[in-house]
Amino acid sequence: MAVNVWGYLKEYEAEREEILAAVTAVLESGKLILGPHVAAFEEAFAGYCGTRFGVGCDNGTSAVMLALLAVGIQPGDEVITVANTAVPTVSAIVSAGGVPRFVDIDPATYLMDAGKLEAAVTPRTRAILPVHLFGQCAAMEAVREVADRHGLRVVEDCAQAHGAARNGRVAGSMSDAASFSFYPTKILGTYGDGGMVLTGSEETAKKLKRLRFYGMEKTYYALEHGYNSRLDEIHAAILLGKLKHLPDYIARRRQLAARYDAELADTPLTLPAVAPGNEHAYYLYVARHEKRDAVIAGLKERGVNVNISYPWPIHTMTGYTYLGYKEGDLPETERAAKEIFSLPMYPSLTDAEQDTAIAALRDTLDAVGA
Repeated sequence: MAVNVWGYLKEYEAEREEILAAVTAVLESGKLILGPHVAAFEEAFAGYCGTRFGVGCDNGTSAVMLALLAVGIQPGDEVITVANTAVPTVSAIVSAGGVPRFVDIDPATYLMDAGKLEAAVTPRTRAILPVHLFGQCAAMEAVREVADRHGLRVVEDCAQAHGAARNGRVAGSMSDAASFSFYPTKILGTYGDGGMVLTGSEETAKKLKRLRFYGMEKTYYALEHGYNSRLDEIHAAILLGKLKHLPDYIARRRQLAARYDAELADTPLTLPAVAPGNEHAYYLYVARHEKRDAVIAGLKERGVNVNISYPWPIHTMTGYTYLGYKEGDLPETERAAKEIFSLPMYPSLTDAEQDTAIAALRDTLDAVGA
């Protein structure tokens, strides 16, 4: 039987009664849009992350866009981020009217190299958007220092970092606004799309609530241009129930990561590095090898499916050539994209399945002469 990089069926079976009860409660409530379950989940998730306000929205991409708009991004404003992220990070910047500008990454953690931020700031820069990639936080203290020096806003992209922490602060609590995705694969995921923006500012939260609902505070009267970006009541109810399991999900991910660390320490793979001060939540377990493509092919032959996050840096994609970047501009980002891959990682992955993946990986490394 194949070992997949991700799956939800075993988790669903274990939590099936809770999930169906949550769905039934919504359907029987008579309130399907922006009802009590959305409000309850917003409050609970904001509390979990250590911030004041949560505003649910339809997906993680909208969460980034709405966060940027809520902190004041205007057409033509530059937003500094990284190119080794999912396309939605950058498409959201563009959808908000911003112009993405990229800095390179730390080759050990694959996170934004905050030491390169200062050189990227221009008179048009208005915000920095660090991505908490693979389950650990960017160097927010250094990001904040540059932002404060230049009067910039900071928006965290936390799509891959539910429950991750840095120096005692949980992802989503270290910025002007922070975006989350609840896509099914995420550390905290629903059975469809969903997102949220967190903020410590009451004014920003009010603006976010208008932006997600056509710019309205009261039905049929728009105070500003807005969007249809609401979190569904059904997904909120599911997520509210799953939130109590989040510590267990993360504990299991860390257990799986520790097993990989121990069993693969003597191989030529570069294993994940945890930055000082970080508590990694292991959304992904990202390994690195110079013969990555041969390793992936060998694993597939042995029934183990892995993933690459991400094989093409965004600054090299044809959809973003207008930004003026070329290959070679972000050397660490480009090198990583050719060598990284993600091993199976999700809480319901069994020890036996992980052992199969480890054995297949060791056999593959021997076969490719690594």
